[in-house]
Amino acid sequence: MSQNNAQADNQNGLLNRILNRVEIIGNKLPDPAVMFAGLLVIVWILSLIFSQFSYGEADPRTGAPIVVNNLLAPDALAQFLASMVTTFTSFAPLGVVLVAMLGIGVAERSGFINVAIKLLLNNTAKFLLTPLLILVAIVSHTAVDAGYVLVIPLGGIIFYAAGRHPLAGIAAAFAGVSGGFSANFVPSAIDPMLQGITQTAAQLYDPDIILNPLNNWMFTGLSSIVVVLVGWYITDKIVEPRLKGVEIDGDKDDMPEIEEVSAQDRKAFRAGGLTMLLGVVLLVAAVWPETSALRSPSGEIAAFDAPLMQSIVPLIFLLFWAPGIVHGYVSGAFKESKDIIMAMSKTMETMAYYLVMAFFCALFIKAFGDSNLGILIAMKGANFLGSLGVPGPVTLIGIILLVAVINLFVGSASAKWLLISPIFVPMLMQLGISPDLTQAAYRVGDSVSNIITPLLPYFPLVVVYCQRYVKNTGIGTLVSMMLPFSVSLLIIWTTFLLIYWTVGLPLGIQSNYLYPAG
Repeated sequence: MSQNNAQADNQNGLLNRILNRVEIIGNKLPDPAVMFAGLLVIVWILSLIFSQFSYGEADPRTGAPIVVNNLLAPDALAQFLASMVTTFTSFAPLGVVLVAMLGIGVAERSGFINVAIKLLLNNTAKFLLTPLLILVAIVSHTAVDAGYVLVIPLGGIIFYAAGRHPLAGIAAAFAGVSGGFSANFVPSAIDPMLQGITQTAAQLYDPDIILNPLNNWMFTGLSSIVVVLVGWYITDKIVEPRLKGVEIDGDKDDMPEIEEVSAQDRKAFRAGGLTMLLGVVLLVAAVWPETSALRSPSGEIAAFDAPLMQSIVPLIFLLFWAPGIVHGYVSGAFKESKDIIMAMSKTMETMAYYLVMAFFCALFIKAFGDSNLGILIAMKGANFLGSLGVPGPVTLIGIILLVAVINLFVGSASAKWLLISPIFVPMLMQLGISPDLTQAAYRVGDSVSNIITPLLPYFPLVVVYCQRYVKNTGIGTLVSMMLPFSVSLLIIWTTFLLIYWTVGLPLGIQSNYLYPAG
């Protein structure tokens, strides 16, 4: 027994040394805003160099050979300057974060969220806190990107209120929201979006094939259990022990309070909770009719073109803003309307650093996309994997690994699949592997490396969440925290897919493994 313990200690020691080295190297990188500015310059230079060559790979969007655009050409530079403002203001995460945080800020500074967390902690066994947080993070995918602006910061608050290290809570929530992006037992808008891309690619091989929008639903539902279990173990056994020596030195005035819930707070929370419940009831009543204006033209609720799905962020704002106001007035935290505006202003003050990072991040991502360097990397990798001619199971593993690497450069799930599905889906259909299974492999690879790439649009935001508690948190700190999640999910989730395939469990509704079925 003592020998086994010694081996375990040696393994933990080696892991800690590796993660510490990753953190040190990562934190030696420039400030994230400076890093994105530097990457922008690098993309300009690379675009100039690689624009001098011709490539045989075809751009799946046009069918023509890929052309790398020289961003240092006079016309390109002029267009860059002319569109700089709109590039920043149209940066997708920017509006999502700011609008949602305005409502969440009122709910938090009124005390509504803090009281809710205290009551949650009083009624939840301490050892179940981590899996519960990860499960909520996974379910948040149903509301598109809501998890990034709602669940991840709450992870830090919940852990801090429970006397645990807040960075561990942020890491656990981040792992659920982003690392387990394709694990969800609740159907969401991502399902029909990917199915549509997969079906288009499959019809290159068989024009008559039709796929079900929920062709991966059963696999992703069971995958949520895998992600919860892996995230639970990594958080409690690896990440949190490493954080014991990390001092919490954030602004004490900005920390959640941990006092007992008073009778007045309970009264205020009931009022705020009833307000939120009323809002949910009104929303359900508005969506329920088949002719509801919140449904898509075809009558669906979860479709991308449904106004309801496009209104998720404003709804988050309202469903936290209104209860926060009611709670604030009943508890005495708010005396006049000016207090509400001050709560919103204080929240925006905490987002100033994120705005600076988002500015340079938006410019870099736009330039990288315009250069076509990401498309070139994706197609080179896809063609290389296809040329190996390895058996189906090995090809599936190769797809997962390739997608995980490409994900470090091309963040959008739909953009990557649009690029590489026309190659992989027909290729594997010829090997007897269905589009449903290929799509499942893609979803695993697309999820596991989200949490370790600084190019994820929300990555700088998570750094800001961490800096609320530990001021010197940098990219290296976050990457070293998330690396155990990423590697573990890559290995275990891939193995789970291969076992799932071997056993022959259904991937989803009207889905199959072999093409044609049987």
